[in-house]
Amino acid sequence: MTTTTTEINLAVYMERLDGYIESQTILNNTVVERLEQINAEISELNTWRNRVYGAKTIIIALGLLILHTSAVMGSFAALINFMNK
Repeated sequence: MTTTTTEINLAVYMERLDGYIESQTILNNTVVERLEQINAEISELNTWRNRVYGAKTIIIALGLLILHTSAVMGSFAALINFMNK
């Protein structure tokens, strides 16, 4: 091989390598952007999940309060009925 052929092959190789590095850089930037979007979406989902858990807790607490109130009122009514007889 001559020096010119080697230089041409080296130039072609370097050009291809530069193109590869550039495409990999673009790909890496795209992957990072997508991962950041996914992270933001996961954070939003966690926020909504916490809100749903909070609403569920409130509903359960209200149910227990209503149940307790009806039991107390029922016992008062039974006590008043018992005392009137």
